[in-house]
Amino acid sequence: MNDRRLGADEVARFHSDGYLLKPALFDAEEVALMRQALASDAGIGDQRNTMAMYDADGSVTTTVLWTDPGDDLFGAIARCERVVEGAERLLGGEVYHYHSKLTLKAPETGGAWNWHQDYGYWYFNGNLFPDMLSVFIAIDPATQENGCLQVLRGSARMGRLDHELVGGQLTAAPERVEHAIKRLDVVSCEMAAGDALFLHCNTLHGSSQNISKRSRNVLLCCYNAARNDPYKDHHMPRYTPLQKLPDSAVKERRGIHAGAARRFMRPEDHPDDQASLTTPDAS
Repeated sequence: MNDRRLGADEVARFHSDGYLLKPALFDAEEVALMRQALASDAGIGDQRNTMAMYDADGSVTTTVLWTDPGDDLFGAIARCERVVEGAERLLGGEVYHYHSKLTLKAPETGGAWNWHQDYGYWYFNGNLFPDMLSVFIAIDPATQENGCLQVLRGSARMGRLDHELVGGQLTAAPERVEHAIKRLDVVSCEMAAGDALFLHCNTLHGSSQNISKRSRNVLLCCYNAARNDPYKDHHMPRYTPLQKLPDSAVKERRGIHAGAARRFMRPEDHPDDQASLTTPDAS
């Protein structure tokens, strides 16, 4: 396995490009445990805990979101040193768990996501600064055919853009994005299962539909800098100290699933704040 810790050159690349691909951050055994959890965790399989996200063509992506990392397999991933310390090094200090989410694109039906920034809506949750990132962990191989993540290299330096509703999705200012695409590189982030991509919250990103016969399932672990404690209460958490776990904890949680005990985020629980619950995050 490659070195799981981030080197100085990788940190510099993240700050220049707005993202960093870390190959094989999780090994084949750990990926198999994630797939097992997807198949057998009753809470994830409960339709009441899923949110359907539609694109302009009506294609759907299923998402499952929670804010407390927990102590099961997925909680160990969100709290393990290789992920948390990577986020801390990139954000320059202590971080806490903002939320985790599964994004599930089914074969031939998985939907597309318009260009957007995570901070385009996390901003409205009371976060004063864009000191936030997501860790995008490939459970399945991600290819252009099955709708891998696309990023606009260097776009984090544009700052936060206004977002508007386009085709049912909150989308970064279309005119600015159109011109940014002419100047910046559009990168298709093809990933092997177990690869992880650290994504700055101001980096423009999106994805196409899954037109393949293979699923494109990912786990997203999102973090906020402790110093960026939101100034107001919100359904997303304020600063909560995160107890890191050793990397070995992932395999030690083999077969341990939170199931129905996990508190999932459901839109009906927050009827006055639908916009931030139905935006795509890193997708």
